[in-house]
Amino acid sequence: MNFATGGRLPKKALSLLLAVLAALTLIGINEAGHERSTAALDSVAREFETRSRLNRLLQHILDAETGSRGFLLTGDPRYLEPYDAAVTRIGTVLEGLRQEPQRTPQDAVALAELGRNVERKLAEMELSVRMRKQGNEDAWKFVLMTDVGKEHMDAIRLQSMRLLESAATRIEASQAQVRHSLLLSRIGIALTGVAALVAFWLYLRQSGRLEQAGERQQQALQQERDQLELQVRDRTATLAELATHLQQVREDERGHLARELHDELGALLTAAKLDVARLKSRLGTPPPEDIGQRLQHLTETLNSGIALKRRIIEDLRPSSLSNLGLTASLEILGREFSERSGVDVATNLEPVDLDEAHQLTVYRLVQEALTNVAKYAEARHVEVAVHRYENHVEVTVTDDGNGFDPAGARPTTHGLAGMRHRVETAGGRLMVASEPGRGTRITAVLPSQLPAA
Repeated sequence: MNFATGGRLPKKALSLLLAVLAALTLIGINEAGHERSTAALDSVAREFETRSRLNRLLQHILDAETGSRGFLLTGDPRYLEPYDAAVTRIGTVLEGLRQEPQRTPQDAVALAELGRNVERKLAEMELSVRMRKQGNEDAWKFVLMTDVGKEHMDAIRLQSMRLLESAATRIEASQAQVRHSLLLSRIGIALTGVAALVAFWLYLRQSGRLEQAGERQQQALQQERDQLELQVRDRTATLAELATHLQQVREDERGHLARELHDELGALLTAAKLDVARLKSRLGTPPPEDIGQRLQHLTETLNSGIALKRRIIEDLRPSSLSNLGLTASLEILGREFSERSGVDVATNLEPVDLDEAHQLTVYRLVQEALTNVAKYAEARHVEVAVHRYENHVEVTVTDDGNGFDPAGARPTTHGLAGMRHRVETAGGRLMVASEPGRGTRITAVLPSQLPAA
C-alpha cells in the first residue's frame, strides 16, 4: 500500500510536472502568439496610417491645384485661401511621412522622389500664381497650357502608388503572421480551440470591415478627384472661351481706333497741310527765305505725321487685307518689314480661299513672327510661305537667326502662347521647330473652311 502510494505520488508529481510544463508551454505559446499578433496589428495600424497620409497628400495637392487654377482663371484672391491652406497641410503630411521608419531602401528612395516631385509641383503652382499676381498674362497662360503640371502630378501618383503597394505588401505579411500565430495557438491550445476559432472569426470579420472601409474611402476619394478634375477642365475651357472673347474684343477695338485715327486725325493733318499750302500761296513767289524754310519743314513734318498715321492704322487694322486680299497684304507686310529692319524677306504665297477671320489670323501670325525675328533672331534672311492643300492651308515663317530651345522658352519672350491660342481658336494647330544657332521655323495649319459648330 505504501509502495502503491509511493508509486502514485511520483505519478502525481510527474502529472503535476507535466501539467505545469503543459501550462507553461500553453502560456508561452499564448504569450508568444499574443506578442506576434500585437506586433503585426501595430504594423497594420502604422501601414494604414501611412496609406492615409499618402491619400491626404494627394488630396491636398489636388486642393492646392484647384485653388491655384481658380485664382488663375478668375483672378479672385479668395481662391488663394484654400490654396495656401493646402500648401501648409502638404508640408505637414510630408514631414509625417519622412518621420516614419522606412522598412526598405526602395521605400526611402520612393519617398525622397515623392518629396522632390511635390516640391516641383508646388514650385510650378507658386510660379503660376506669382505671375498671375504680377499681371503677366502670357506667362501664366503658357505655364497653364503646358504639360509640366501633368507630368509632375503623374510622377507624384506613381511614387504614391509604389509606397501604397509597399504598405499593402507589409499589411498582407502582417496579416499572414497573425493568421500563423492564431493557427499555432489553435494547435497548441486544444482546450481553447473553440475560443481561438471564435477569436479568429472575429478577427477576420474585423479585417473584412477594415478592408471594406478602406475600399469605401478609396471610392469616395476617387469620386472627389474625378469631380475636381472635371471642374478643372470646365474652368480651363471657360478660360479659353474668355481668352477668345478678349482677342475678338481687342481686334474690334483696334478696328475702332483705326477708323477714329483715319477719320479724325487724318482730317486734322490734311487740313493743316492745306493751311500750309494757302500760306505759301499768299506769301508770294518766292517767299522770304526764313519763312519758306520753316513752311517747308512744317510740310515735311505733316507728311511724316500722315505717313506715321497710315502705318499705325495698318498695324491696327490692315486695310490692304480687305481691299487687296491676303496675298497682297503679306507681300506688303514683308516688304515694309524688310525696309525697316534691313532683313531680306522672301515670299512664296499661293492664293488661298479663307474667310475674313482666318485671313486675319494668318496675317497676325506672320506679323507676330516677323516681330519676333526683329527682336530676338538677329537673322539675315526670312522666308514667308503660304501653301494651299485640299482641306487645309499651311503657313510657315522660317529664319536663319539665333534660334532657341522651345522647351525652355518663356512665353513672354517669343509670344508663342498668343500665337498658339489664335491658331487653335481658328481650328488649327501651331508647331515650332528651333535649335540654338540653327534658326527657327514656325508652321501653322488651318482648315480651309470653318469647323462645324
